[in-house]
Amino acid sequence: MDNQSTLEKLSEKVSQILQRYHAVHEENEQLRSELVSLKAEKEIKDQELEKLQEQNMMKDLEIEEIVNKIESIVG
Repeated sequence: MDNQSTLEKLSEKVSQILQRYHAVHEENEQLRSELVSLKAEKEIKDQELEKLQEQNMMKDLEIEEIVNKIESIVG
């Protein structure tokens, strides 16, 4: 009888471990999905930042050209 209760305890522990495994596995999948999503967002933001930096550089060049024209007119 003691052997049966030990077997039952073991079975219960194995069930608990399996439940925990499935919970951790599901959480891992959710985190993996979130990571993929965040990486995609980061890539989009990086592209937008690069675009804005290029626009800023072009504006700086335009300003420099305007300043050079004004300096050549003024003397």
